[in-house]
Amino acid sequence: MNVFYVFNGRKLKRYFLIGVALLFSAGVIYAEKDNITVFSPQMPAAIYSVPTDKKILALTFDISWGEKRAEPILKVLQEKGVTKATFFLSSPWAQSHPDIVKKIVAAGYEIGSHGHRHDNYSELSDDEIRKQLNTSQAILSAATGKSPKLIRLPNGDFDKRVLRIAEELNYKVIQWDTDSMDWMNIGTEKIINRVVSKAHPGDIILMHASDSSKQTHEALPAIIDQLRDKGYDFVSVSGLLAQTQLNGRTVEDKASSMQLPALPDEL
Repeated sequence: MNVFYVFNGRKLKRYFLIGVALLFSAGVIYAEKDNITVFSPQMPAAIYSVPTDKKILALTFDISWGEKRAEPILKVLQEKGVTKATFFLSSPWAQSHPDIVKKIVAAGYEIGSHGHRHDNYSELSDDEIRKQLNTSQAILSAATGKSPKLIRLPNGDFDKRVLRIAEELNYKVIQWDTDSMDWMNIGTEKIINRVVSKAHPGDIILMHASDSSKQTHEALPAIIDQLRDKGYDFVSVSGLLAQTQLNGRTVEDKASSMQLPALPDEL
C-alpha cells in the first residue's frame, strides 16, 4: 500500500516562524535572566507620588552646594505658614553648613538624604553604593540628631541594584512627579506655571535650594498662594506616605529592553 502525506505550505511556514520566535524568546530569557524586570508588589520601587483623593502634596528641596538660597526659601515657607516640607541634603553640604541645617531642623521640616558624592550611583559597584549611603547617613544623623529614612539619589539616577541596596539599608527612594525645572533658571513665571499647572493630589514636587537655582525663592510665594487657591495643603513626604498605598514604578535596566520578532500579519 502506498501512503501519501499532503503538507500545507502556509501551516508549515506558520509553525516554523512560531518555533523560531519561541527559541529566540528562550535565548533572551536565558541571556538576560538577571536583568529582566518582572512587576511584583514586593519589588523595591522608587516613589514618584501617592494616589489619594485628598488635595495634599509635598514640596521638596534638594541642596548640594552653596549658602545663598536655602535661607531665603526657609523665610518664604515660614512667612507663608508652610510648616511641612522636605529637604534632601547632600552630606558634604550638611557637614559644611551646620548652622543652616539647624535652622531647617528647628523650623520642623523633614530631612532626607541626597547621598554623599554627587555621582550617578547606577555606575558604582555594590560596595561603593553601600559606602556612599552609609557615609551620608552617618553625617546627616550627626548633623540633625535623627537618622534619615528617605533618600533622593544624586541626579535622580538609580537602577534595580541601587533600589535593592537602598531598601536593605531601610531607605525609601523618593523621586518626583512634578519637576519645577528651577535648576535650569527658566524664569520665575515659567517655574510658577509648571508647578501650578502640573500639581495633583499626592504629588511630590521637585525644587532646589542650591545656589545654582537662582529663581526658586522668587517663584515660591506665588506657587504656595496659587496652590492654596486650588485647595491644596502642604505635607512632608512622610506625611504623604502615611496616607495610602505608594505609587511606585518598576525599573528596567538598559540591557533588558529587547523585543520578540513580529510574526507576519497573514498568520
